[in-house]
Amino acid sequence: MILLILAGLILGGLAYQAIMFVRVARLSSRNPTSTSLMLARVQEAQAKGQTAVHAQVWVPLDRISPNLQRAVLAGEDTNFATHHGFDYEAIQKAWERAQQEAQKEAKKEGDDEPGWFPDTSAFKRGASTISQQLAKNLYLSSQRSFLRKGQEAILTIFLERALSKRRILEIYLNVIEWGDGIYGAEAASQHYFHKPAAALSVNEAAFLSAMIPNPRTVLNPQVNPRRVARRQRIILRGMPYVKLPDK
Repeated sequence: MILLILAGLILGGLAYQAIMFVRVARLSSRNPTSTSLMLARVQEAQAKGQTAVHAQVWVPLDRISPNLQRAVLAGEDTNFATHHGFDYEAIQKAWERAQQEAQKEAKKEGDDEPGWFPDTSAFKRGASTISQQLAKNLYLSSQRSFLRKGQEAILTIFLERALSKRRILEIYLNVIEWGDGIYGAEAASQHYFHKPAAALSVNEAAFLSAMIPNPRTVLNPQVNPRRVARRQRIILRGMPYVKLPDK
């Protein structure tokens, strides 16, 4: 009986992954009509008795300024063009940075326990590639668990196998959140600069990229303009060294 249950669970899991691969593969020629994040925002608004705001205009990658493409890669995934979904070098650097920051906090609190293990919330963001972010944005919840991270890894592999790098970047730039109810580069460019995404300058592109990790609160330019400006300057320094995907 137990073996039958286990076999059923395994077959069910394989069938689910097969369905997800088909869904991902369809993205090569079809634009997603919604994302898991968008649906979550609708539910949040409904829970407050409000109507969710939604501004989004889909544009092909060729109509998104290379300045913005470079800025986003500089801020989120500098090795996007060359890795296969997971940037192990960035993971190592992010882990070391998280340890250093946590050790500083421990010293401030007088905690010298040798077996101490760091809080890795910053590490998770720093180590997450654009492919991983897109997998989560499209299909997964924000819940933190090993199961969700495992599914994110599987979906990341599917995205990298089924889609070109340019297509992954195109979808990412059209669905990510850039403020309350603002999704995608075109809507963000129109909202913040009153111009199409194709016409963004280097400074404007770096400004938008600086907001990506948390555009509604921590990196909302109306809430923390200095923090956004500081991150904008860092991104500007990195933009010349970023390679855009050529296919």
